[in-house]
Amino acid sequence: MCPLDSTQGFIMQFMANFKCNHTAHSVQEYFTTLRTLGFSQEFLREHELVFFPSFLSLQAAKDFAPFGEIGVQNAYPAFNGAFTGEIGAQALESMQVHTILIGHSERRSLLGESQECVAEKFAFFARLGFFIVYCVGEPLSVRQQGEKAVQDYLQAQFAGIDLEATRVSVAYEPIWAIGTGRSAIVQEIAQTHAFLRTLTQSPLLYGGSVNAGNAREILLTPNVNGVLVGSASLDAKSFHTITQSVLL
Repeated sequence: MCPLDSTQGFIMQFMANFKCNHTAHSVQEYFTTLRTLGFSQEFLREHELVFFPSFLSLQAAKDFAPFGEIGVQNAYPAFNGAFTGEIGAQALESMQVHTILIGHSERRSLLGESQECVAEKFAFFARLGFFIVYCVGEPLSVRQQGEKAVQDYLQAQFAGIDLEATRVSVAYEPIWAIGTGRSAIVQEIAQTHAFLRTLTQSPLLYGGSVNAGNAREILLTPNVNGVLVGSASLDAKSFHTITQSVLL
């Protein structure tokens, strides 16, 4: 087969979210393995790699990643201040980190981030010119009500979000498919991404149990411009295999 072409003029984006995994040492080993596996110059010109390590391995990722962008999984919407346990823009800018993941379902559901909180973060980091990967997704209870309920739920997650304010990629991650091994079927992805395309012209990523076995089929789906990979990205060889699925 010929290599995949990007759709809507976008390059394909491959993003790895390490979540609460890896250490500074294992991140160094991770990127050493990726360097050994290698990417062609043509691949790096035509595709984008983004890695979201934990805070404690952020510097190691910056030091040892031979290619790709390094971003953060979260930050507080302030430059600095009395915000115990948080990381502000001052620290990120000192490390030359200007990419951030906002709105991930685990922060919404496990840490109680409301849409108002998410929108505040989005607006703050947009003003600073950060590249924002904005996550949306519905729980299984909503999916079971049908596509109209899914669309209403997702549209509400764009409240207060100005997608024109900065560079943005939108990642659709159905909550019921994250870490469960059950990815949305292609028809579900296609239908939901077609709806999201009516809301934004930004690149659309799919996330939710993406792995080496299903990545190519997902990437061939209309309006899918890349993938945000969780558990399957923790192993460098696995993530490399996912990225190379566009060349099969």
